[in-house]
Amino acid sequence: MAQSFGQTEINWDKLDKTKFYVIGAGLFTGVAVALFPVSVVKTRLQVATRDSIEKSAFSVAKGLLKTDGVPGLYRGFGTVISCAIPARIIFLTALETTKSASFRMLEPLKLSETSQAAIANGVAGMTSSLVAQSVFVPMDVVCQKLMVQGYSGHAQYSGGLDVVRKVLKTEGVRGLYRGFGLSAITYSPSSAVWWASYGTSQRLMWKFLGHDNPSDGNTPSVQKIMLVQGTGGLIAGAASSCITTPFDTIKTRLQVTGHEHRSSIKQVAKDLMNEDGWKGFYRGFGPRLFSMSMWGTSMILTYEYLKRVCTKDE
Repeated sequence: MAQSFGQTEINWDKLDKTKFYVIGAGLFTGVAVALFPVSVVKTRLQVATRDSIEKSAFSVAKGLLKTDGVPGLYRGFGTVISCAIPARIIFLTALETTKSASFRMLEPLKLSETSQAAIANGVAGMTSSLVAQSVFVPMDVVCQKLMVQGYSGHAQYSGGLDVVRKVLKTEGVRGLYRGFGLSAITYSPSSAVWWASYGTSQRLMWKFLGHDNPSDGNTPSVQKIMLVQGTGGLIAGAASSCITTPFDTIKTRLQVTGHEHRSSIKQVAKDLMNEDGWKGFYRGFGPRLFSMSMWGTSMILTYEYLKRVCTKDE
């Protein structure tokens, strides 16, 4: 089967699912703790007004530390952790099952191994992202409102439940799904690009390193596998962030705006153009590029390690 690229990939049917979900929850929580502050800084940069004093990621981080200390860099973290575990389970299950099905469907077409990887990973990434949006979007809305509270005139909240209560009171359930369409447009292609880039770059690197023939018995070391997978995650994160940052900036502004100042996608885009020109769509690009690249590398190394740990005994 094309998906089995030597000994470097582990298929879904080879995993102990219970271990996969339990250990995975702990591992991904650890990664989230490490990278969450970058998301807070990125979000604040995206919603900043033209008159904001803080114009760089460094000044935003410095301001937060000055006013709130380290906890300021973790605003909304409790909401993320409580929602991220079920969302991640949904995402990874959809990802692996769709990827396996896609590889099977592509086999009769006799495409190259690299082409199959790009298509199957891309389809799986897009599908899993669409499925997981039902949990991710409300979490995103609540989390981002907490991240920007008190900043540039945004409302104050006492916690995640307070955000949910106030949004439901003023906007109903629709308020928790504000930006759902744009999230789908942003994250589904982003996920498709990410996983397609990862699958393709990984295979190209293996060919470059002389491991393009799974049957030659030349199995790479674990260290080499991790290096290739980590580099693939870095490339995938950079490619994805370059393509989708404008959508993410508009989505973030839509989600954090109060009910009384509700704007349309067209109006938000127009405001960004008036404020900063095309550069406005790439507000927070530096932190987002760093976040997605580091998250991509950390996530994929964690994910591939998780699969190795949870492989069933033959």
